[in-house]
Amino acid sequence: MNQTSCPRVSFNFEHRFLPPVYIFVFIVGLVANGWGLKSLLHNWKKLGNVNVFVLNLGLADILYLLTLPFLVVYYYMRSKWIFGDTFCKMTRFFFNLNLYGSIGFLTCISVHRYLAIVHPMRVMGRITLTHSVTISVTVWLLVGVQSLPDMFYAKTFAYKPGKCYDTTSKAFVEDYLKYSFGRTLTGFCIPFLITLGCYGHVTVVLCRTNNTDKILIQSCFKLLFILILLFSVCYIPHHVFKNLNLLSRVLSKQRICHEWSDGVYIAHQISRGLVCLNSALNPLVYLHGNEDIPARLRRLLQQARQMFSCLFLSNSGRVPVAQTADEV
Repeated sequence: MNQTSCPRVSFNFEHRFLPPVYIFVFIVGLVANGWGLKSLLHNWKKLGNVNVFVLNLGLADILYLLTLPFLVVYYYMRSKWIFGDTFCKMTRFFFNLNLYGSIGFLTCISVHRYLAIVHPMRVMGRITLTHSVTISVTVWLLVGVQSLPDMFYAKTFAYKPGKCYDTTSKAFVEDYLKYSFGRTLTGFCIPFLITLGCYGHVTVVLCRTNNTDKILIQSCFKLLFILILLFSVCYIPHHVFKNLNLLSRVLSKQRICHEWSDGVYIAHQISRGLVCLNSALNPLVYLHGNEDIPARLRRLLQQARQMFSCLFLSNSGRVPVAQTADEV
């Protein structure tokens, strides 16, 4: 630790790493979410009331995906934002809506699955479409209110024209760190604990019950695996390294330097790339909830193999003819 002026952190990594990730997520996310939502609407009555949460999950993803092309331009231009201060704030706001909206709706899906398995007689016929819609509207309102204060922090900086901060400028970083801790607690930690509690209890119930349908057990553990993947890859690293990076910026402002500042910054940028992957991974929930989609994927792969096999056989069938003509 050093009490003198701190060396500047190198910002070159984000310009190389984030644009390719954003392009990949934009393409895969739009295709997967579009296909998943189309299949969801086609099988609306078949899937039950939980599809309301899945629909909102997809809408949250698409809302964020539409902002990615602007961020790709921003980072390819080496952090030169040309779309104005208002749109910068809107872009960051939509990211927070997607992030905490996704966590909220995944939590709703987990609670719904918990009630259906652990307390089926109590909730049978009592959770209606109206309840699901009301809960979804409540989630959007809570996430919006929770993310709204972020709009009031400076995202652009007069002395650094073109900058569009994902958090805020150096002048307000202490206050933003407190806000970020509070949002991490209410928007991530509490829903994460609820999800863990639901699936922990579901796992115990399924293991104790001998006559449980094997298909139900497989379905439950598939969804549990998807949630573990999303939280482990996307959500946990982002919240850990975002707050550590903010803490590093606060300490640097106070001229308290640490050797791990560069490492934390790079880890934070990697976690930013990973957290946006949730928009491409969330459609796995569609795959879990709708058995028709895996069947369609298998048929498409089978058709592709047959097509390539036919092309290969037709090409190989031409070779002997050419050889015979040469010999003659």
